[in-house]
Amino acid sequence: MVQIHRKVGEGVKVRVLPVPADAPYVPWREPREATRLLRYALHRQGFTHTYQSNGNGMSVLSVQTDLTVWCRSGLFVWDEEGRETCHPADDPAGAARVISLHYRRPAFAAPIRERTGFRAPASPVTYSVRD
Repeated sequence: MVQIHRKVGEGVKVRVLPVPADAPYVPWREPREATRLLRYALHRQGFTHTYQSNGNGMSVLSVQTDLTVWCRSGLFVWDEEGRETCHPADDPAGAARVISLHYRRPAFAAPIRERTGFRAPASPVTYSVRD
């Protein structure tokens, strides 16, 4: 495994997840396309309510209320437990796997709230008199 570091912004160096040394090189895609592929990979992982926005050389994917992924300069970037995490934009399926490991939440049933107030009768009441 090879540890990759990339500079993001002014002299800020971020750690990128290890990549196998024998992995084939695939040139990174345009941010809009890379984010679209990440969105599709996340949909396959069960994250179905996503929103993508594109512009100014970067793309943003809102996955959950506590997870937003940016794609810029050939990297997917997101905040994971207070740390900025990066993954190569060349590998949207791999980024989706990493995200699903850290952000999968158990599905709890929402509590049932008892309704209060007026309720209509189960069957309509008629006030007709039959002879």
